[in-house]
Amino acid sequence: MAYDTIMVFPDRFKNHLLADQLHILNVCFLTPEMRREFGGCAGNIAYNLKLLGGDPLLMAAVGDDIDPYLSRLQRLGIDQAHLRRIPEQFTAQAFITTDLDDNQITAFHPGAMNFSHHNHISNKLGARLAIIAPDGRDGMLQHARECADANIPFIFDPGQGLPMFSGAELDELIDLADYVAVNDYEGKMLEEKTGHSLEKIATRVQALIQTMGGEGSVIHAKGKTVSIPVVPADAVLDPTGCGDAYRAGLLYGITQAWDWESTGRLGALLGSIKIAHRGAQNHAPSRDTLAAAFKQAFGYAAL
Repeated sequence: MAYDTIMVFPDRFKNHLLADQLHILNVCFLTPEMRREFGGCAGNIAYNLKLLGGDPLLMAAVGDDIDPYLSRLQRLGIDQAHLRRIPEQFTAQAFITTDLDDNQITAFHPGAMNFSHHNHISNKLGARLAIIAPDGRDGMLQHARECADANIPFIFDPGQGLPMFSGAELDELIDLADYVAVNDYEGKMLEEKTGHSLEKIATRVQALIQTMGGEGSVIHAKGKTVSIPVVPADAVLDPTGCGDAYRAGLLYGITQAWDWESTGRLGALLGSIKIAHRGAQNHAPSRDTLAAAFKQAFGYAAL
């Protein structure tokens, strides 16, 4: 769970940075445009699952400033019983400044996220499927082990947290997981840190999913590779949260026992709808709209 504060610098960073003076950098970018968005992998995935008619269980560590987010979750009807408030901590926050060339300078404060290991997973949750997405390092390791002990299948989605783990730890997380999800850059890093190709890693899990932005995605499962095409978007405004939208499609398809073609296509559709809106949780299609969009995109009904 996180807040995203997004600021727009109406110029180009390169016009204000002196290449030979970066060792004494002291610069201020005036950002007259700013917005604060609800974000974080857990919140984003839960939001998209709710659009699909799912009943997600959020688990995260949050700070003293979480009340506006809690009010939003209540309005959306998303369970918040497993959010642990950490006193005297901020909820994780990203401060993102974007220039006219779409270059970004980001500062990320993990805050309460560093205490994610205070949450525990057991059969008492009643969860059928989990996703372990970027979180506190200790929490990700602990929750993977707890899911395995409780026989709760899960997707390991290391995301931007991948550099926190050694090759041996990544091997352990892969062996505990039922599914692995990465983007193209993370896939290359996973190969480098473990010394194993993605194709080899795919033989150790039920499926390995790799998203590749505008080039679509591929799903390696049971010795086969399924190619998932991109769904053309109405507009390309903001990629923030597209990966989380895609992962909500994965979770939904797996729980519905769909084949991998339909599961990946639902993820692609959700990513396409999200990218046409600024912020990770500002798209709001009804389930009927999603069902009609899926049939229009792929020629058959699934939802």
